[in-house]
Amino acid sequence: MKIGIDLGTCNSLVFLPGKGVVLEEPSVVAVSLGENKILAVGAEAKEMTGRTPDTIRVYRPLKDGVIADFRVTQAMVKYFIDKVSGHFRFLKPELMIGVPAGITSTERRAVIEAGITAGAKAVYVAKEPILAAIGADVPINSCSGNMIIDIGGGTSEVAVISLGGIVTCHSVRIGGDGMDFAISDYIKKKYNLAIGEQTAEEIKIKIGTALPEKEEKKLAIRGRDLILGLPRTIKVSSNEVCEAISDPLADIIQVVKLVLRDTPPELSADVIDKGMVLSGGGSLLRNIPELIAQATGVPCVLSEEPLHCVARGTGVILENLDIYKKSIMSKK
Repeated sequence: MKIGIDLGTCNSLVFLPGKGVVLEEPSVVAVSLGENKILAVGAEAKEMTGRTPDTIRVYRPLKDGVIADFRVTQAMVKYFIDKVSGHFRFLKPELMIGVPAGITSTERRAVIEAGITAGAKAVYVAKEPILAAIGADVPINSCSGNMIIDIGGGTSEVAVISLGGIVTCHSVRIGGDGMDFAISDYIKKKYNLAIGEQTAEEIKIKIGTALPEKEEKKLAIRGRDLILGLPRTIKVSSNEVCEAISDPLADIIQVVKLVLRDTPPELSADVIDKGMVLSGGGSLLRNIPELIAQATGVPCVLSEEPLHCVARGTGVILENLDIYKKSIMSKK
């Protein structure tokens, strides 16, 4: 029994070889504070965000792509394993977990421990840019350079990969969450309206764009007026969202430029030929490939199903563990 997990700040995906992505849930856990019991995990818990009484707390156990709350993460991993293993429950599975490339050894050990205590036989850890590249069908073992930009919920990672390894890599702890925060901040300043996390995310998904558009989309949102304290509805346009998220996007582009600057010239030539590949949920923002291409002068393409790239990568590695063992993983 082998299970691949993409443990993300925002969403976690579980991949079973031969079956594909079998589970895709938000990385959210609801805990009742009195008896310290876990009430809900995933989509159920996410619906509770911003709506709970004092006795219930909604945690996001991963912050910036790494474990911030060990016990809750472990419970979440256990929930994922139990949910997908069905009648194989007595067999301990082998886990393959994707971690950010800029992770420290302590953070990495925490991921392995969480997997083992959640009931895994062995835990392998692989770097997300490599997994994302494999999942996006980039030929990582060839000797030409491929550039991958993985924009997740908590981190954005940019790496140049050649011969199965990472040549240059930079990551910034900004992603989809940073954009949500920027949107709610913008609306607070411009309209004196407080909106919740979920509303901010909804604005980003429905009308968010990385470049200003001629034909604006509008969305009516509700929130609390900060002066009167009463509920109020306003209309937000897509170009306002574009203005709101320009800062986090500028930070991501800065990282892309850093990586391009540090890339050996031979590989830079390859990247210009092939373009950069975008993966991760954050890259679903409209016009983001165009924005990055404009800012760097290098073509940029969106991979198929960007959300599933890392999870698919874990699956490919699990199916060919023997080949990849040397290049990717140092076992604990």
